[in-house]
Amino acid sequence: MAYWNDEFQLPQSPLLRYGFAILAVAIAVAIALALQAYEFRDVELPVLVLAIGLVGWYAGTGPVALAVLVSSAAFSYLFAEPLYSFYVTARDLPYFLVFVLAAGIAGFFSAVRRRIEDNLRHARDRLQVELEQRRHREAEIRKLNQDLTLRAAELVAANKELESFAYSVSHDLRAPLRHLVGYSELLQKHASDSLDDKSQRYIRTILESGKRMGILIDDLLAFSRIGRAESRTTAVDLQKLVNEVVSEVGQQTKGQDISWKIGALPVCCGDRSLLKLVVVNLLSNAIKFSSTRHPARIEIGSADGNANTTEIFVRDNGVGFDMQYVDKLFGVFQRLHRADEFEGTGIGLATVQRIVHRHGGVVRAEGAVDRGATFYFSLPKAKSPLERTGKAP
Repeated sequence: MAYWNDEFQLPQSPLLRYGFAILAVAIAVAIALALQAYEFRDVELPVLVLAIGLVGWYAGTGPVALAVLVSSAAFSYLFAEPLYSFYVTARDLPYFLVFVLAAGIAGFFSAVRRRIEDNLRHARDRLQVELEQRRHREAEIRKLNQDLTLRAAELVAANKELESFAYSVSHDLRAPLRHLVGYSELLQKHASDSLDDKSQRYIRTILESGKRMGILIDDLLAFSRIGRAESRTTAVDLQKLVNEVVSEVGQQTKGQDISWKIGALPVCCGDRSLLKLVVVNLLSNAIKFSSTRHPARIEIGSADGNANTTEIFVRDNGVGFDMQYVDKLFGVFQRLHRADEFEGTGIGLATVQRIVHRHGGVVRAEGAVDRGATFYFSLPKAKSPLERTGKAP
């Protein structure tokens, strides 16, 4: 029936639908008269009801009403006593009413069933369209995933090549740089009496630049080793780690007036040596940029993260920075202050970001000019109570 419905639907023109109703009743009347001529009795009722049902099925509710009206008139005129008259006697009135009621019910249920079939068919068509769209989207997602996997593999390969290149170049630059610095020192030592003040200043500039370049190469090598080295994840007591780093840097800053404030710090998961490098860089950065303050105030503490991570911050009252340049802070060799103001190579914060990213965390900074700066980094929490109470490495 579904195939029949799809293949033999009448046009939606009202003229054709109502014409089909009249034609169906006319054919049904002709069949009933033919059967009556061959001595078949009481066949007009089912034949006319069948015609009304077909009209309801294919033409809808309006044509059904017309079919019931025409069938009732034909039944009254051709099959109900007195014949060839629209008058219905009191004796045939129940019979006539039963016919009208049966015809109306048949037409109504046919129309309702057809409407349900149409709704189901439309729903099926919509589902097919949605299914095709979903298949198309899934195909696009698979293709995007394949492209993403390919791009990720290419990015990993490019990063490895870049790290190897940086390591090789930095390593190869050390030998000629040593020669440059060494021979400059020899020239300064053996020819200082024969050189005027300007020539000696030139030699000092060469030596200072060479030593600075050596520091840059060492920092670049250390930065490239971070990406090449394997990490060892353990439970790290940040409280002990920070106290240890503060004690070490305190030996190097005895002449600087620093007020330390160390809050409660949690136990986190990570590589202790790498996390120590993060703390060293951040504290050294805070000490350097607050060196003009008396006293310099440096605070280390923790902030609430989420269920799986904790956030550590290092705050100082130093020179700060303009927030519109915050994206440049963590770039390699990116500096917001001149070299003659504050020494450094611009590798420290890039190293911090790289280590924290390896631990699955994020780094961010807040600051204002002459109002200090605060650096935040997140780390995964210890996964179990055993890790929290265990001895930190």
